[in-house]
Amino acid sequence: MNPQELKSVLSSGLLSFPITDFDAQGDFNRASYAKRLEWLAPYGATALFAAGGTGEFFSLAPSEYPDIIKTAVDTCAGQVPILAGVGGPTRLAIEYAQEAERLGAKGLLLLPHYLTEASQEGVAAHVEQVCKAVKIGVVVYNRNVCRLTPELLEQLAERCPNLIGYKDGLGDIELMVSIRRRLGDRFSYLGGLPTAEVYAAAYKALGVPVYSSAVFNFIPKTAMDFYHAIARDDHETVGKLIDDFFLPYLDIRNQCKGYAVSIVKAGAKIAGYDAGPVRAPLTDLKPDEYERLAALVQKQGAQ
Repeated sequence: MNPQELKSVLSSGLLSFPITDFDAQGDFNRASYAKRLEWLAPYGATALFAAGGTGEFFSLAPSEYPDIIKTAVDTCAGQVPILAGVGGPTRLAIEYAQEAERLGAKGLLLLPHYLTEASQEGVAAHVEQVCKAVKIGVVVYNRNVCRLTPELLEQLAERCPNLIGYKDGLGDIELMVSIRRRLGDRFSYLGGLPTAEVYAAAYKALGVPVYSSAVFNFIPKTAMDFYHAIARDDHETVGKLIDDFFLPYLDIRNQCKGYAVSIVKAGAKIAGYDAGPVRAPLTDLKPDEYERLAALVQKQGAQ
């Protein structure tokens, strides 16, 4: 799949980021991860992102990364394309990117670099170096310390033909409109605010109909139903699901920093696909929060 083909794939449909399975000792659980992907792949997501933010990329050791990407690629072959999360310091991000390409990932999600602040030019250089290290398509994730301007994104688009996507995790509407108007159809645009469903209608109005769903990990049918309701402007269904599920869900998620991942792992366990605990520095949901989530999931019915 060349970068332009990947861009076409990412321009419609629902995306998701499978959680990464760990055993009781916190080590990667290959068998459980493959079983999860086998369950999720047929539900209709356009693409799945292995080792993304929800997949705890930030907690993975470089030595276990290849096993995770290979398991995802092999399990989903012929069903749904796999993009791999990459990030961290530039040279390490390049190593991840090249390994993911070697293992058969169809594209990359370039996550923000960590800890250190940097100038716009420095961040742009980081993105450019990763893009030029591979031939597959790259989606850049504007979030936290990565906050590229429309001007620099335009320059990067000119210098890096395989930079084909822009994912927004900032929620800055003025910036999003500016980027969308300046770059036009040069990029595929993805909504990436957690929890994306709450922002989906607003982003569709901005010309960004594609988003990534974390709850697809444990209520995939409901996640697809919500996406289709957004696509057909079924405001009644959208409003009901936001009221009945997503707002109470957010109330639990917002109880603690890092719960955007922890609550998804809890949901997977409730759904019968236990992925094990989150890794430090994240913490799992407290028992009462888990029970509240279980009640919400149960109301959504069989998936």
